[in-house]
Amino acid sequence: MTQPEMIENDFCITFSTINGSGSATANITLMRALFRMGIPVTGKNIFPSNIQGQPTWFTLRLSKKGYLARVQEDDIVVAMNPSTIAEDIASLVSGGVLVIPDDFTYTNNRDDIVIYSIPVRRLVKEADTPPSLREYIANMVYVGVLVSLLKIELNLVQEALNYHFKANERAVERNFSVVTSAFEWAEKNLEKKDRFTVARMNGTEGYIMTDGNTAAALGAVYGGVQFLAWYPITPATSLAETLNEYLPELRKDPETGKDTYAIVQAEDELAAIGMAIGAGWGGLRAMTSTSGPGLSLMTEYVGLAYYAEVPVVIWDVQRVGPSTGMPTRTSQGDLTFVNFMSHGDTQMLILIPGTVQECFEFGWKAFDIAERFQTPVVVLSDLDFGMNQWMTKKFEYPEKPMDRGKVLWEEDLENLLKKSNSDWGRYKDIDGDGIPYRTLPGNQHPKSGHFVRGTSHDEYAGYSEDGKVWVRTFDRIARKLENARESLPEPVVELQEGAEIGIIGSGSVDPAIMDEIFQAALADVLQLLKFE
Repeated sequence: MTQPEMIENDFCITFSTINGSGSATANITLMRALFRMGIPVTGKNIFPSNIQGQPTWFTLRLSKKGYLARVQEDDIVVAMNPSTIAEDIASLVSGGVLVIPDDFTYTNNRDDIVIYSIPVRRLVKEADTPPSLREYIANMVYVGVLVSLLKIELNLVQEALNYHFKANERAVERNFSVVTSAFEWAEKNLEKKDRFTVARMNGTEGYIMTDGNTAAALGAVYGGVQFLAWYPITPATSLAETLNEYLPELRKDPETGKDTYAIVQAEDELAAIGMAIGAGWGGLRAMTSTSGPGLSLMTEYVGLAYYAEVPVVIWDVQRVGPSTGMPTRTSQGDLTFVNFMSHGDTQMLILIPGTVQECFEFGWKAFDIAERFQTPVVVLSDLDFGMNQWMTKKFEYPEKPMDRGKVLWEEDLENLLKKSNSDWGRYKDIDGDGIPYRTLPGNQHPKSGHFVRGTSHDEYAGYSEDGKVWVRTFDRIARKLENARESLPEPVVELQEGAEIGIIGSGSVDPAIMDEIFQAALADVLQLLKFE
């Protein structure tokens, strides 16, 4: 009987664990080790909204061709949660692998899978792990077992642990001791019966591994963010936390050592957006981050910024709604709501990243667009981008300078007054593009002052309830936003000759669409070859 052909660098592993058990460290360690072997890999975490005790799954997909979407069936399942074993076994493909603790009681009705039983408790104990840490470090056992079964380079696991624990030698030593103990046990006691293996390749050269919230935060830093007001909410919290990590290091006056930014954790989402709008009016590059429920609270303030024409950037890291919904599941369901956010005639400028690279890119572009068109800009990211690890190209500093838009300082205003016969109004369309000029606090010119009105106003910010004035104002704003089309990122279009079906998607569904297009094209080719 001929041995089946080995499957190299092209399969997925799902880790079924208990939330709060320390599994994240084990899973990310394996992911980083595989990435350092040059294997394209992506990780998808499905986790509950509670802190501890409920089922969680983490799927690693290895794809030598670089596909990043989550697949429906598992090739390998590491079952560390006794409550989900039946579901985990059912998810395996024929020829799949089950890795399971030897003290679990379960029913297996499949004879088409390979099962490896491992003595998790004994191996943790033999590694001389303190009793108080055994529950949290037990997942390192399956790391060592998989290193043996799949031929992952053991030294890269240690490197990944060093990176994760930021060279905390004691933590690295304890975790790697369990990995090593499990690896040595597997080498002596497990006979390789499955088809899955890994080998070095060069599929990750020029790439880094990060999440969308980190990418967005770095993009905002590159884009000159000066003010952040935020309120904690899953899955947007880490975006603000990352800014809070980077800005103290990167935004200090070189001469005085003083901070050149401000971060405020507000009492709620209303306060956060109100502060951000105030900072935007004051001339700062201002932003907030939230998710759907927080955005619902912000709508009236956003309408104020829209009508008063104050630039501000809002990151909406989407989750499943409506209402509280499912806080730890991804969704792209806020588009219609955001497009017409606030009451009345509003239409927002929206950026929708389709990759982690675009999360970074839109992090800085959003400020340019907001200030150019003097309006709120909403970036619709989602949980999958925001909180999961992705392969992405290295980030590059923007080549173009910041676009502050039509800001008048003393000399600018004086020249404009001469050009327009001393006629300037905050909401007056001088150039015919719908975009008025603005002055900022600190301008010393005696004619620089103006009102900012969220009520009905004329070109000079004077209060008016004249219907003709209202129509004139909204016609100008509509013209401004129509002109914005030329400055917004274009949609990404993939054309297939002879295609009869079109797919429109946004956000993190892009990798899944690309995967399906490839599979469909492959099926067509195979069918053609069969026919011929």
